[in-house]
Amino acid sequence: MNLAGKKILFLSANFFGYEKAIVKKLIEYGATVDFYNERPSDSIISKGIIRVKSNLYQRKIDHYYQKISNETGTKNYDFFLLIKGETIPLFFLENFRERNPNAKMIFYSYDSVNEYPKFHQLYSYFDLNFTFEPKDALKYNLHFRPLFFLNEYAQSEKSVQRKHDLVFIGSAHTDRYLIGQKVRELCDELKLRSYFYYYAPGKTTFILKKIFDKNLQKFDRKKLSFKKLSHQEIVDIYRDSFAVLDINKPFQNGLSMRTFEALASGKKLLTTNSDIKNYPFYNSENIHILERNDLKIKGDFFQTPFQKIDSEMLERMSLDSWISCLFEKPQDDFWGVSHKKFK
Repeated sequence: MNLAGKKILFLSANFFGYEKAIVKKLIEYGATVDFYNERPSDSIISKGIIRVKSNLYQRKIDHYYQKISNETGTKNYDFFLLIKGETIPLFFLENFRERNPNAKMIFYSYDSVNEYPKFHQLYSYFDLNFTFEPKDALKYNLHFRPLFFLNEYAQSEKSVQRKHDLVFIGSAHTDRYLIGQKVRELCDELKLRSYFYYYAPGKTTFILKKIFDKNLQKFDRKKLSFKKLSHQEIVDIYRDSFAVLDINKPFQNGLSMRTFEALASGKKLLTTNSDIKNYPFYNSENIHILERNDLKIKGDFFQTPFQKIDSEMLERMSLDSWISCLFEKPQDDFWGVSHKKFK
């Protein structure tokens, strides 16, 4: 793909360094990228207010976006990319369109409208709207594009040892801990070695989350880590593991980044997201679907080798393909969201 000489304004919430990987890749394609955090601040208090009662923070949000407008107002952009869309005020989108009438405006969401109703207000401002959530794509007539994996996961070395039969690495939210504990017990019964790493951005954040999420009230604080693992650290853990556990949010059907990273790493996947069976890379030899309310693990799943995914399919799951989808041509035909099985 060629983005040589193109100017891109890119706004996104910071999400585990993926936004930096996107910027790097766009620059590799020849683009000039101006990146801004979609949130005015990533402090614990700011995130909490934005999530629960953003109108109390609106003055600061408006001031922040006016500052971005002032800093970018004289530039003539070819593209505007927004990921997340939790905070951005509508006046900023209107001003950008007025200043850059020929720019292509692109919105991508890795969350559902059910969790963030504001998304529905944003769609009319963009030329292209993408979502990772198949049901939202159908309901709101959006382009469907799943997430991706970073190259380091596909390029990781094969391990000569198997330290873990099953590994989970993820943020502490919703019912993840409750499900994780049950899966750990099942692993123990089957004599499978498991490793769980639950992450929270800070002690205060976790305490506040516990107030609103009753599932977290049962969380054993001793099993919680406040250190964010780098992608290389995760790659290293995956390398020494046989399978990866994915526990999606109960109100989301879109596939997590973990799905693609695990499969790209050549690791089998256990997931609570039954929608995965509708994707073109689904293979029951590699993917074991767990019933959230009736958790069972098949021991023989850990006895058979991973079935290698062909290179063309892996390319479709990559960050390069994701960028091509947004900036060149949507891939609705390939990903098949229009199929009635997603309804």
